Amino acid sequence: MEYGQEFGILGLSWARIHFVENEGMAFGITLGGNAGKLALSLFRILAVVFLVYIIRSLIQAKESKGLLVCFGLILAGAIGNILDSAFYGMIFSESRYHGTVAEIFPEGGGYASFLFGKVVDMLYFPMINTYLPDWVPFWGGERFQFFNPVFNIADAAISTGVISLIVFHRNFLRTAGKETEATLVPATDTQVPVASSDEEE
Repeated sequence: MEYGQEFGILGLSWARIHFVENEGMAFGITLGGNAGKLALSLFRILAVVFLVYIIRSLIQAKESKGLLVCFGLILAGAIGNILDSAFYGMIFSESRYHGTVAEIFPEGGGYASFLFGKVVDMLYFPMINTYLPDWVPFWGGERFQFFNPVFNIADAAISTGVISLIVFHRNFLRTAGKETEATLVPATDTQVPVASSDEEE
């Protein structure tokens, strides 16, 4: 597909495959330049290592399968985005508008080196696409779309995992927060020694 090209899923106007590439985080937020891109890639790798540790600990603690599925979705999504940013730029030429389609394994290599590639987004669901009434303050007459972001399956997995954690496993999050707070705040022995009867006399 050309960059920006799209087609309807099953002929639906509000569900589309729309090809774009994301240089940074969610909603196209970037950290700035190659240094920011490298920092983001390294952060993703560290996050995956941390998630593997958490899941291993949860398995050992025999936590519920639902909780494991939540963290598994987050881990799978993080790995998916890492693979894109790590290898996509190495095996494809740069995607462009106006009839240029990316070439796989081009002569001279891809458009970016290891960890500096872009993440491919393709799912687009503009379920509401209209103009706000003129009487709406500040934004009257402007175009309004919901749901506007273009995302990928990895993003959907991460979002589903995080939302499921918040909705269905709040007790685990509260307990984990209290345990973290307890480890960060050192226990202090504030007991006052009680004088013996001989000392009181």
